[in-house]
Amino acid sequence: MDCACFAFAKANTVKYTLLFYKKRRSCIKLFLSLSKILKMAKSILIIGACGQIGTELTTALRKVYGSNSVVAADIREGSEELMKSGPFEILDAMDASRIDTICAQYFIDEVYLMAAMLSATGERFPKKAWDLNMNSLFNVLDLAKEGKVSKVFWPSSIAVFGPTTPAVNTPQKTIMEPSTVYGISKQTGERWCEYYHNKYGVDVRSLRYPGLISWKAQPGGGTTDYAVDIFHQALEHNTFECFLEQDTMLPMMYMEDAIRATMEIMKAPSKTIKDRSAYNLAGISFTPAQIAAEIQKHQPTFTITYKPDFRQQIADSWPGSIDDSQANEDWGWNHHYDLESMVTEMFTQLPKRINF
Repeated sequence: MDCACFAFAKANTVKYTLLFYKKRRSCIKLFLSLSKILKMAKSILIIGACGQIGTELTTALRKVYGSNSVVAADIREGSEELMKSGPFEILDAMDASRIDTICAQYFIDEVYLMAAMLSATGERFPKKAWDLNMNSLFNVLDLAKEGKVSKVFWPSSIAVFGPTTPAVNTPQKTIMEPSTVYGISKQTGERWCEYYHNKYGVDVRSLRYPGLISWKAQPGGGTTDYAVDIFHQALEHNTFECFLEQDTMLPMMYMEDAIRATMEIMKAPSKTIKDRSAYNLAGISFTPAQIAAEIQKHQPTFTITYKPDFRQQIADSWPGSIDDSQANEDWGWNHHYDLESMVTEMFTQLPKRINF
Protein backbone atom coordinates (compact mmCIF):
# COMPACT_ATOMS: atom_id res chain seq x y z
CA MET A 1 0.00 0.00 0.00
CA ASP A 2 1.48 3.39 -1.03
CA CYS A 3 1.49 6.38 1.32
CA ALA A 4 -1.57 8.05 -0.27
CA CYS A 5 -3.70 4.89 0.05
CA PHE A 6 -2.51 4.33 3.59
CA ALA A 7 -3.35 7.91 4.59
CA PHE A 8 -6.83 7.58 3.02
CA ALA A 9 -7.50 4.30 4.84
CA LYS A 10 -6.25 5.70 8.12
CA ALA A 11 -8.39 8.83 7.82
CA ASN A 12 -11.52 6.84 7.02
CA THR A 13 -10.83 4.35 9.79
CA VAL A 14 -10.59 7.20 12.29
CA LYS A 15 -13.73 8.78 10.79
CA TYR A 16 -15.84 5.62 11.06
CA THR A 17 -14.39 4.74 14.43
CA LEU A 18 -15.44 8.16 15.75
CA LEU A 19 -18.85 7.75 14.11
CA PHE A 20 -19.23 4.32 15.74
CA TYR A 21 -18.41 5.69 19.17
CA LYS A 22 -20.80 8.62 18.71
CA LYS A 23 -23.59 6.23 17.75
CA ARG A 24 -22.62 3.91 20.60
CA ARG A 25 -22.74 6.84 23.03
CA SER A 26 -26.17 7.80 21.71
CA CYS A 27 -27.39 4.22 22.15
CA ILE A 28 -26.04 4.14 25.69
CA LYS A 29 -27.81 7.43 26.48
CA LEU A 30 -31.02 6.06 24.99
CA PHE A 31 -30.68 2.84 26.98
CA LEU A 32 -30.09 4.75 30.22
CA SER A 33 -33.05 7.02 29.51
CA LEU A 34 -35.31 4.04 28.86
CA SER A 35 -34.01 2.32 31.98
CA LYS A 36 -34.80 5.42 34.01
CA ILE A 37 -38.33 5.58 32.59
CA LEU A 38 -38.89 1.87 33.26
CA LYS A 39 -37.58 2.28 36.77
CA MET A 40 -39.99 5.15 37.44
CA ALA A 41 -42.95 3.21 36.03
CA LYS A 42 -44.61 0.64 38.24
CA SER A 43 -46.45 -2.48 37.26
CA ILE A 44 -48.83 -3.52 40.03
CA LEU A 45 -50.92 -6.63 40.67
CA ILE A 46 -53.90 -6.46 43.03
CA ILE A 47 -55.07 -9.90 44.16
CA GLY A 48 -58.61 -9.75 45.53
CA ALA A 49 -59.38 -6.64 43.48
CA CYS A 50 -63.15 -7.18 43.55
CA GLY A 51 -63.47 -7.03 47.33
CA GLN A 52 -64.51 -4.07 49.44
CA ILE A 53 -60.99 -2.64 49.74
CA GLY A 54 -59.57 -4.02 46.50
CA THR A 55 -62.19 -2.31 44.32
CA GLU A 56 -61.34 1.16 45.58
CA LEU A 57 -57.61 0.51 45.81
CA THR A 58 -57.57 -0.56 42.16
CA THR A 59 -59.32 2.65 41.09
CA ALA A 60 -56.99 4.83 43.18
CA LEU A 61 -53.80 3.16 41.94
CA ARG A 62 -54.92 3.36 38.31
CA LYS A 63 -55.46 7.09 38.68
CA VAL A 64 -51.87 7.49 39.88
CA TYR A 65 -49.94 4.95 37.77
CA GLY A 66 -52.17 4.59 34.71
CA SER A 67 -54.86 2.06 33.88
CA ASN A 68 -52.60 -0.38 32.05
CA SER A 69 -50.01 -0.40 34.85
CA VAL A 70 -52.40 -1.85 37.45
CA VAL A 71 -53.62 -5.42 36.90
CA ALA A 72 -56.75 -6.35 38.84
CA ALA A 73 -57.23 -10.03 39.66
CA ASP A 74 -59.83 -12.03 41.52
CA ILE A 75 -61.55 -15.40 41.54
CA ARG A 76 -64.62 -13.76 39.95
CA GLU A 77 -65.26 -10.75 37.75
CA GLY A 78 -65.92 -7.40 39.38
CA SER A 79 -68.11 -4.42 38.62
CA GLU A 80 -68.46 -3.13 35.08
CA GLU A 81 -66.53 -0.01 36.10
CA LEU A 82 -63.58 -2.04 37.38
CA MET A 83 -63.56 -4.43 34.44
CA LYS A 84 -63.53 -1.65 31.85
CA SER A 85 -60.93 0.54 33.57
CA GLY A 86 -57.89 -1.67 32.99
CA PRO A 87 -56.50 -5.22 32.65
CA PHE A 88 -58.20 -7.99 34.61
CA GLU A 89 -57.26 -11.62 35.23
CA ILE A 90 -59.26 -14.44 36.80
CA LEU A 91 -57.07 -15.71 39.65
CA ASP A 92 -57.40 -18.00 42.63
CA ALA A 93 -55.11 -16.54 45.32
CA MET A 94 -54.15 -20.07 46.37
CA ASP A 95 -52.81 -20.92 42.90
CA ALA A 96 -49.09 -20.13 43.20
CA SER A 97 -48.29 -21.10 39.62
CA ARG A 98 -50.98 -18.82 38.19
CA ILE A 99 -49.77 -15.89 40.29
CA ASP A 100 -46.22 -16.50 39.04
CA THR A 101 -47.45 -16.59 35.42
CA ILE A 102 -49.38 -13.31 35.73
CA CYS A 103 -46.43 -11.59 37.40
CA ALA A 104 -44.14 -12.68 34.55
CA GLN A 105 -46.69 -11.79 31.86
CA TYR A 106 -47.18 -8.23 33.10
CA PHE A 107 -43.64 -7.64 34.51
CA ILE A 108 -45.13 -7.04 37.95
CA ASP A 109 -43.09 -5.00 40.44
CA GLU A 110 -45.50 -4.76 43.38
CA VAL A 111 -48.22 -7.08 44.66
CA TYR A 112 -51.12 -6.04 46.88
CA LEU A 113 -52.63 -9.19 48.41
CA MET A 114 -56.16 -8.16 49.40
CA ALA A 115 -57.83 -11.58 49.17
CA ALA A 116 -58.98 -12.97 52.53
CA MET A 117 -61.89 -14.60 54.33
CA LEU A 118 -63.09 -12.13 56.96
CA SER A 119 -64.01 -12.59 60.62
CA ALA A 120 -67.69 -13.57 60.61
CA THR A 121 -67.45 -15.75 57.49
CA GLY A 122 -64.25 -17.31 58.78
CA GLU A 123 -65.98 -18.51 61.94
CA ARG A 124 -68.41 -20.51 59.80
CA PHE A 125 -65.63 -21.99 57.65
CA PRO A 126 -62.51 -21.99 59.87
CA LYS A 127 -60.37 -24.42 57.86
CA LYS A 128 -61.14 -22.67 54.57
CA ALA A 129 -60.38 -19.30 56.17
CA TRP A 130 -57.01 -20.53 57.46
CA ASP A 131 -56.05 -22.10 54.14
CA LEU A 132 -56.95 -19.05 52.07
CA ASN A 133 -55.50 -16.45 54.41
CA MET A 134 -52.21 -18.26 54.97
CA ASN A 135 -51.46 -20.03 51.68
CA SER A 136 -52.14 -16.93 49.61
CA LEU A 137 -49.66 -15.00 51.76
CA PHE A 138 -46.95 -17.64 51.34
CA ASN A 139 -47.51 -17.61 47.56
CA VAL A 140 -46.74 -13.90 47.38
CA LEU A 141 -43.94 -13.82 49.96
CA ASP A 142 -42.17 -16.63 48.12
CA LEU A 143 -42.35 -14.68 44.84
CA ALA A 144 -40.68 -11.74 46.55
CA LYS A 145 -38.12 -14.02 48.19
CA GLU A 146 -37.19 -15.32 44.72
CA GLY A 147 -36.76 -11.76 43.43
CA LYS A 148 -39.72 -11.96 41.03
CA VAL A 149 -41.46 -8.95 42.62
CA SER A 150 -39.86 -6.09 44.52
CA LYS A 151 -42.48 -5.10 47.08
CA VAL A 152 -45.52 -6.63 48.80
CA PHE A 153 -48.49 -5.15 50.63
CA TRP A 154 -50.49 -7.47 52.86
CA PRO A 155 -53.28 -6.16 55.11
CA SER A 156 -53.55 -7.16 58.73
CA SER A 157 -56.43 -6.21 61.02
CA ILE A 158 -57.49 -5.19 64.52
CA ALA A 159 -58.64 -8.83 64.70
CA VAL A 160 -55.07 -9.71 65.79
CA PHE A 161 -56.03 -8.33 69.20
CA GLY A 162 -58.00 -10.34 71.74
CA PRO A 163 -59.87 -10.10 75.04
CA THR A 164 -56.64 -9.71 77.03
CA THR A 165 -55.47 -6.76 74.88
CA PRO A 166 -55.71 -3.28 76.45
CA ALA A 167 -59.02 -2.03 75.01
CA VAL A 168 -58.35 1.71 75.10
CA ASN A 169 -55.69 3.24 72.83
CA THR A 170 -54.26 -0.19 72.08
CA PRO A 171 -50.49 0.29 71.62
CA GLN A 172 -48.39 -0.90 68.69
CA LYS A 173 -46.66 -3.58 70.77
CA THR A 174 -49.00 -5.34 73.18
CA ILE A 175 -50.68 -8.60 74.19
CA MET A 176 -52.67 -10.04 71.29
CA GLU A 177 -54.22 -13.52 71.83
CA PRO A 178 -56.85 -13.30 69.04
CA SER A 179 -60.00 -15.36 69.48
CA THR A 180 -61.14 -15.79 65.84
CA VAL A 181 -59.67 -17.80 62.97
CA TYR A 182 -59.39 -14.55 61.00
CA GLY A 183 -57.44 -12.91 63.82
CA ILE A 184 -55.23 -15.96 64.36
CA SER A 185 -54.37 -16.05 60.65
CA LYS A 186 -53.59 -12.34 60.64
CA GLN A 187 -51.37 -12.54 63.72
CA THR A 188 -49.54 -15.51 62.22
CA GLY A 189 -49.23 -13.64 58.93
CA GLU A 190 -47.64 -10.68 60.70
CA ARG A 191 -44.97 -12.95 62.14
CA TRP A 192 -44.26 -14.50 58.74
CA CYS A 193 -44.00 -11.06 57.10
CA GLU A 194 -41.47 -10.00 59.71
CA TYR A 195 -39.58 -13.30 59.28
CA TYR A 196 -39.38 -13.00 55.48
CA HIS A 197 -38.10 -9.44 55.81
CA ASN A 198 -35.47 -10.29 58.43
CA LYS A 199 -34.38 -13.61 56.88
CA TYR A 200 -34.65 -12.92 53.14
CA GLY A 201 -34.83 -9.12 52.84
CA VAL A 202 -38.38 -9.13 51.47
CA ASP A 203 -39.83 -5.61 51.32
CA VAL A 204 -43.24 -6.37 52.78
CA ARG A 205 -45.47 -3.73 54.39
CA SER A 206 -48.69 -4.05 56.35
CA LEU A 207 -51.42 -2.15 58.17
CA ARG A 208 -53.84 -3.31 60.85
CA TYR A 209 -57.05 -2.06 59.28
CA PRO A 210 -59.90 -1.11 61.61
CA GLY A 211 -63.50 -1.47 60.41
CA LEU A 212 -63.78 0.21 57.00
CA ILE A 213 -66.76 2.20 55.74
CA SER A 214 -67.43 2.92 52.08
CA TRP A 215 -70.28 3.94 49.80
CA LYS A 216 -68.77 2.20 46.77
CA ALA A 217 -68.94 -1.44 47.86
CA GLN A 218 -71.51 -3.66 49.54
CA PRO A 219 -70.83 -4.82 53.11
CA GLY A 220 -68.73 -8.00 53.23
CA GLY A 221 -68.42 -10.71 55.85
CA GLY A 222 -66.87 -8.68 58.64
CA THR A 223 -68.09 -7.92 62.15
CA THR A 224 -67.61 -4.17 61.63
CA ASP A 225 -69.63 -4.20 58.40
CA TYR A 226 -72.77 -3.21 60.31
CA ALA A 227 -71.40 0.32 59.93
CA VAL A 228 -71.73 0.00 56.15
CA ASP A 229 -75.06 -1.84 56.07
CA ILE A 230 -76.67 0.71 58.37
CA PHE A 231 -76.49 3.34 55.62
CA HIS A 232 -78.01 1.04 53.00
CA GLN A 233 -80.85 0.09 55.33
CA ALA A 234 -81.41 3.70 56.38
CA LEU A 235 -81.81 4.86 52.78
CA GLU A 236 -83.83 1.86 51.58
CA HIS A 237 -85.97 1.03 54.64
CA ASN A 238 -85.45 3.88 57.14
CA THR A 239 -84.68 1.34 59.87
CA PHE A 240 -81.87 -1.02 60.85
CA GLU A 241 -81.60 -4.08 63.08
CA CYS A 242 -78.06 -4.15 64.47
CA PHE A 243 -76.34 -7.43 65.35
CA LEU A 244 -74.24 -5.65 68.02
CA GLU A 245 -75.29 -4.04 71.28
CA GLN A 246 -75.82 -0.28 71.19
CA ASP A 247 -72.78 0.56 73.33
CA THR A 248 -70.21 -1.63 71.48
CA MET A 249 -67.29 0.70 70.76
CA LEU A 250 -65.08 -0.31 67.82
CA PRO A 251 -62.29 1.37 65.82
CA MET A 252 -63.46 2.44 62.34
CA MET A 253 -62.14 4.35 59.34
CA TYR A 254 -63.58 5.92 56.23
CA MET A 255 -62.37 4.03 53.17
CA GLU A 256 -60.76 7.07 51.56
CA ASP A 257 -58.43 7.36 54.55
CA ALA A 258 -57.63 3.62 54.42
CA ILE A 259 -56.76 3.75 50.71
CA ARG A 260 -54.57 6.80 51.27
CA ALA A 261 -52.79 5.06 54.17
CA THR A 262 -52.14 2.00 51.99
CA MET A 263 -50.67 4.08 49.18
CA GLU A 264 -48.61 6.22 51.56
CA ILE A 265 -46.96 3.29 53.33
CA MET A 266 -46.08 1.75 49.97
CA LYS A 267 -44.56 5.02 48.73
CA ALA A 268 -42.57 5.62 51.91
CA PRO A 269 -38.78 5.04 51.74
CA SER A 270 -37.84 1.59 52.98
CA LYS A 271 -35.70 2.99 55.80
CA THR A 272 -38.77 4.68 57.35
CA ILE A 273 -40.70 1.40 57.64
CA LYS A 274 -39.38 0.24 60.99
CA ASP A 275 -42.09 -2.31 61.79
CA ARG A 276 -42.24 -5.20 59.34
CA SER A 277 -45.11 -7.03 61.03
CA ALA A 278 -47.93 -4.46 60.71
CA TYR A 279 -48.65 -0.91 61.81
CA ASN A 280 -51.59 0.10 63.97
CA LEU A 281 -53.96 2.30 61.98
CA ALA A 282 -56.59 4.48 63.64
CA GLY A 283 -59.37 6.69 62.40
CA ILE A 284 -62.48 7.11 64.54
CA SER A 285 -64.16 5.02 67.22
CA PHE A 286 -67.92 4.93 67.78
CA THR A 287 -70.80 2.73 68.93
CA PRO A 288 -73.91 1.70 66.95
CA ALA A 289 -75.92 4.20 69.00
CA GLN A 290 -73.52 7.02 68.15
CA ILE A 291 -73.53 6.39 64.39
CA ALA A 292 -77.35 6.06 64.49
CA ALA A 293 -77.60 9.45 66.20
CA GLU A 294 -75.38 11.00 63.52
CA ILE A 295 -77.51 9.43 60.77
CA GLN A 296 -80.63 10.92 62.39
CA LYS A 297 -79.18 14.38 61.82
CA HIS A 298 -79.61 13.70 58.10
CA GLN A 299 -82.67 11.46 58.34
CA PRO A 300 -84.62 12.33 61.54
CA THR A 301 -87.17 9.50 61.26
CA PHE A 302 -84.54 6.75 61.03
CA THR A 303 -84.84 4.07 63.73
CA ILE A 304 -82.49 1.38 65.00
CA THR A 305 -83.10 -1.80 67.01
CA TYR A 306 -80.60 -4.21 68.53
CA LYS A 307 -80.48 -8.01 68.26
CA PRO A 308 -76.95 -9.18 69.14
CA ASP A 309 -75.79 -12.46 67.58
CA PHE A 310 -72.51 -14.45 67.53
CA ARG A 311 -70.68 -11.40 66.16
CA GLN A 312 -71.13 -9.65 69.51
CA GLN A 313 -68.63 -12.04 71.07
CA ILE A 314 -66.15 -11.27 68.30
CA ALA A 315 -66.60 -7.52 68.76
CA ASP A 316 -66.18 -7.83 72.53
CA SER A 317 -62.73 -9.36 71.99
CA TRP A 318 -61.50 -6.34 70.03
CA PRO A 319 -60.22 -2.95 71.24
CA GLY A 320 -62.42 0.13 71.37
CA SER A 321 -59.69 2.51 70.20
CA ILE A 322 -56.22 2.27 68.65
CA ASP A 323 -52.97 4.16 69.18
CA ASP A 324 -51.34 4.67 65.77
CA SER A 325 -48.65 7.13 66.89
CA GLN A 326 -45.84 4.92 65.54
CA ALA A 327 -47.27 5.15 62.00
CA ASN A 328 -47.35 8.92 62.44
CA GLU A 329 -43.76 9.03 63.67
CA ASP A 330 -42.30 6.62 61.10
CA TRP A 331 -44.01 7.65 57.85
CA GLY A 332 -46.23 10.63 58.67
CA TRP A 333 -49.67 9.04 58.81
CA ASN A 334 -52.74 11.08 59.87
CA HIS A 335 -56.42 10.38 59.23
CA HIS A 336 -58.72 13.06 57.77
CA TYR A 337 -62.33 11.96 58.40
CA ASP A 338 -64.18 12.10 61.72
CA LEU A 339 -67.66 10.65 62.38
CA GLU A 340 -69.54 13.76 61.30
CA SER A 341 -67.69 14.27 58.02
CA MET A 342 -67.84 10.54 57.21
CA VAL A 343 -71.62 10.33 57.68
CA THR A 344 -72.10 13.49 55.61
CA GLU A 345 -70.01 12.00 52.80
CA MET A 346 -71.94 8.72 52.93
CA PHE A 347 -75.27 10.55 52.62
CA THR A 348 -73.89 12.64 49.76
CA GLN A 349 -72.51 9.73 47.72
CA LEU A 350 -74.47 6.58 48.54
CA PRO A 351 -77.88 7.72 47.18
CA LYS A 352 -76.23 8.08 43.76
CA ARG A 353 -75.20 4.41 43.98
CA ILE A 354 -78.44 2.85 45.18
CA ASN A 355 -81.30 2.07 42.82
CA PHE A 356 -84.41 2.83 44.86
